[in-house]
Amino acid sequence: MTDLAIDVEGLNKSFGKKHVVKDFSLQVRRGEIYGFLGPNGSGKTTSIRMICGLLKPDSGRGSCLGHDIRDSAAIKREVGYMTQRFSLWEDLTIRENLEFVARMYGMKDRKGAVSESLHELKLHERQNQLAGTLSGGWKQRLALAACMLHRPKLLLLDEPTAGVDPQARREFWQEIHALAAKGISVLVSTHYMDEAERCHRLAYIAYGKLLATGTPDEVLHRVSLSTWEVAGAPAKLSMLAERLEEREGVAHVTAFGNTLHVTGEDEAALQQAIDEYRADADLHWTRAQPGLEDVFIHLMRGVSEDAQ
Repeated sequence: MTDLAIDVEGLNKSFGKKHVVKDFSLQVRRGEIYGFLGPNGSGKTTSIRMICGLLKPDSGRGSCLGHDIRDSAAIKREVGYMTQRFSLWEDLTIRENLEFVARMYGMKDRKGAVSESLHELKLHERQNQLAGTLSGGWKQRLALAACMLHRPKLLLLDEPTAGVDPQARREFWQEIHALAAKGISVLVSTHYMDEAERCHRLAYIAYGKLLATGTPDEVLHRVSLSTWEVAGAPAKLSMLAERLEEREGVAHVTAFGNTLHVTGEDEAALQQAIDEYRADADLHWTRAQPGLEDVFIHLMRGVSEDAQ
C-alpha cells in the first residue's frame, strides 16, 4: 500500500466560463497534517471536493486512500469531511445528532460508537444538551466527533475554526495532532497563519493555481526577503505606508497591529528606500524575520484574477 493518502495531478474545474481550479497537483502522506491556504475564492473548497469525490474534475487524475477520485462511494466510506459552517441539527441533542449520523453510515454498534466518541472528544457531560445552544467551540467539537464516528483514514476540514475563540482553536488543534499521531491524514484549509505553522506541510493556492508547497520552513525560505518592522503613532504609520509603497526596493508594506512590516527582495535596495525615514525620532525601526504572512503576501503581489 502506498504511503500517500492523497495523490492528485493536473486537476481542472470550470463553472461556465470561470476556470476555478487550474492544473492542480497535490500529495499528502498518511498521518500528515497538510495545511491548505489561499484567499477567498481561490479554489480551495472546489479542490477539496474534487479530492474526496464530491465533485468530478473536468480533467486530471488522482487517488484518495487508494481509490480513484471519481469513485465517490468508496472514498466517502473512509473520509470525514467537516464543512465551514455547522451542518448538524440544532434542535437535536449532541447524542441524538451523533446517533443519527451513525445510522446514516449504517454502523452496527451505533450506541457503543457514539458513547466512545462522546468520551474521546469530552462531550459526554453535555450529551443531552441541544446542539443549537452550544458555543462555537463546542459545535466545532461536535462536528469533529460526527466526522470521526466511522473511523475515517482521512479528515478533510474546510476552515473548521472560523469564528471560534483562541482557546477552542488551540484545543481543536491538540485533537488534530492526536489524530495524526494515530496515522490519520488531515487536509485542513485555514486563513490563520498560526494554524498554518502547526501543519507538517503547506500548500498555497491563489485563483485556482498552486503557488507554493513544502514544510512551513521550506515555504518561509522559498523567497529571499528582507524585512524591517517600524512602530509609531497610527497616523504617522499610515502616511509612511503610503510613501514607502511607492519607493523602489519596497515590495510591500503590511500593517501588523501597531507596527508596519516593510519588505523587499533586495536588502541593499530596501535599506536605501527606508534610510531617510529611519532618522525620524518618532519612528522606531528594528530588523524583523519575515513570517509566513509576509511570504504569502509577496507571492500574491502582482497576481490578479484576470491575469491568471
